[in-house]
Amino acid sequence: MRVSEKAATVLLVDDHAVVRRGLTAYLDMVDDITVVGEAKDGRDALRYLAESAVRPDVVLMDLLMPGIDGVEATSVIARDYPGVAVVVLTSFGEGERVRAALEAGASGYLLKDAEPEEVADAVRAAMRGETRLSGRVARCLTRELSAPGSGLAALTSREREILKLVAQGCSNREIAQRLTISERTARTHVSNVLAKLQLASRTQAALLAIREGLVPPPGTVE
Repeated sequence: MRVSEKAATVLLVDDHAVVRRGLTAYLDMVDDITVVGEAKDGRDALRYLAESAVRPDVVLMDLLMPGIDGVEATSVIARDYPGVAVVVLTSFGEGERVRAALEAGASGYLLKDAEPEEVADAVRAAMRGETRLSGRVARCLTRELSAPGSGLAALTSREREILKLVAQGCSNREIAQRLTISERTARTHVSNVLAKLQLASRTQAALLAIREGLVPPPGTVE
């Protein structure tokens, strides 16, 4: 663990106990990640967040669960607990499910065939305010993403630069540091980019930048 970073605390949400146990066993061996709780479904996860004295930095969320599913739980978490990031970890990579999760506020989307270190990397990225998608999911969304009405031509040169940094996974703080501007100014630029491109999230902006060739496709999580 790098001294400059604090350990990420994680809540595991999956209706299969064996999955939770396996993730806990692995993540407990990772120095900079600590599992602070488990939940069997979305309702259980929301109860944990409401009642526990230890609020996690990141929720690893399955999608298909009885009762409150992962998408609904993610939406509530994004609304009521803005300091808590959600990374989806599921067996399903269909575009419709991915879009629903990201629109609900998920910070990442991994498939359950991901390598353990890829899951840890996604947790670390979410902790920094970045996004991680499995390679298969990213390619699927990139193909399906339709061109927004206003197009890249609506962006200023600075906003195009901001878009590239967003696509590279930079947080507002990192954008501010790279461009020597305030974090508030960086946040304003990102909001303007999303508004001009008629996009709902940083993830959609990143996928658009990849599709338009502003940045290369991610060669990371597969």
